Amino acid sequence: QVQVEESGGRLVESGESLRLSCVVRGSNKRTDVRTWYRQAPGKPRELIAEMTPNENTIWLNSVKDRFTLSRDNNEKETVYLQMSSLSPDDTALYYCHSQQGGVGYWGQGTQVCVFS
Repeated sequence: QVQVEESGGRLVESGESLRLSCVVRGSNKRTDVRTWYRQAPGKPRELIAEMTPNENTIWLNSVKDRFTLSRDNNEKETVYLQMSSLSPDDTALYYCHSQQGGVGYWGQGTQVCVFS
């Protein structure tokens, strides 16, 4: 059974940094494509960043100079989204998605709130 769990979201001040974690238990590491999305109130969900099993990445243009992705080399179950220079525009519910072959799995999301 595959389980996706995000963590790390909290209230931060503008300009601060934050690291989100996405743990996927029961994943097939050879096929697991890990994607971060976010959804702000009243807006559609948008893709932020995606990492393939061989660590190729794609980015949302508006964040690629401030956010980075990394994978836990020991277990490879955890992908981190490191966010810097946060602004109120980054306030959203952040979701992790794991695509394994033809099946996708979502987490419940972790809330990030940025105040100025």
